[in-house]
Amino acid sequence: MQRALRAGRRATFTYFVLNGFVMGMWIVHIPVVEHRTGIGHAVLGWLLLLLGAGAFAGMRITGPLADRYSPRTVVPVSAALCCAAVVLPGLAGDVWTLGGALLLLGFGNGCLDVAMNAHAVQVERGYGRPVMAAFHAMFSVGGVLAALAGARALGWGWDPLVTLGATALLGLVVAGAAASALLPIEPALLGGNGPERPAARRPSGRVWGLAALALMLMLCEGVANDWSVLHLSTVLDAPAATAAFAYGAFATAMTVGRFLTDRVAGRFGPVAVVRYGAGVAAAGLTAAALSPWIPLALAGWGVFGLGLSGCVPQLFSAAGHAGQGNAATNVSRVASLGYLGMLAGPTVIGPLTHLVPLNLTFLLPVAFCVVAVAAAGTLRPRPAPPVPVRPERDRTAR
Repeated sequence: MQRALRAGRRATFTYFVLNGFVMGMWIVHIPVVEHRTGIGHAVLGWLLLLLGAGAFAGMRITGPLADRYSPRTVVPVSAALCCAAVVLPGLAGDVWTLGGALLLLGFGNGCLDVAMNAHAVQVERGYGRPVMAAFHAMFSVGGVLAALAGARALGWGWDPLVTLGATALLGLVVAGAAASALLPIEPALLGGNGPERPAARRPSGRVWGLAALALMLMLCEGVANDWSVLHLSTVLDAPAATAAFAYGAFATAMTVGRFLTDRVAGRFGPVAVVRYGAGVAAAGLTAAALSPWIPLALAGWGVFGLGLSGCVPQLFSAAGHAGQGNAATNVSRVASLGYLGMLAGPTVIGPLTHLVPLNLTFLLPVAFCVVAVAAAGTLRPRPAPPVPVRPERDRTAR
């Protein structure tokens, strides 16, 4: 049993790396695809909303399917869909075909995101200790590998269709090879309405509370992704090469933090990880926003990433453990709202810059981190209600 559990954990690592690599390969080819299709930045921004819409739809559909048919069945199918779809932007020749390609790519990504997180919850349940954050760190590792491979391919002048096609083929092979190591789920934990399966339950207020926290904290992450470099270049007049280190500091600190979070969560619990992590994030972003010095701002973005690093994995884990019969559905609710928050980050900050300087708009995500500090108790595990025991009928009674 322990051997199967370890194999299942390695397979989950593989799918997280694969997801990060596939999406990373698309990201590094965005400028080339944009040029080939003849669209501008504004149109690309609208098309990326289709990527988000597809991901949201995929997340909401995959959760119930994973509960009904088990993550072991849904994960490889979702991975194959995501890998096959990554080649589509390389085939796009105009705005319409690119829009359809991004919608399908987003759908595949959303399906895989929820399915692999649902399997990660199953692995964590088998280990009996926190292991979720390391999976999310491996997603970042996949992105780094994609950046290196994509840069090399672009340097060689490869056509995007060739590179993305090779990515799709490699991904399909890896997804198929890792499928056999995924864990089978106990029939009693499968969703559905069969006689041996628990009936699907409506989401509790706790699940929606976790989803609201995911929306706020992933919005904070989206702000760092899209505005950290611009903050240093426009507010502090940093050179372009120096400004790039703002996102680098954030992403590196987040990756390192996620490799360390499981040990911290195992010792102090998920509530402490979110409460103190969000507090550290708030302090880091405040320092970055108000600092007049570039080194302090870079340090602030790094501290911001370190604080946020463990928060979202704990939310996914808590959602998955909130109900065994509908774990994947709960994960899909938290993940989909969190994804909306990440997309909303640039949308919210942009209009605010017409009212206040860019660095002061960061006080909004700081406020969201403070709310997470106050609401971290939502992650506290709740004891299962006692199962009523019927007294045995007296057989001697007539």
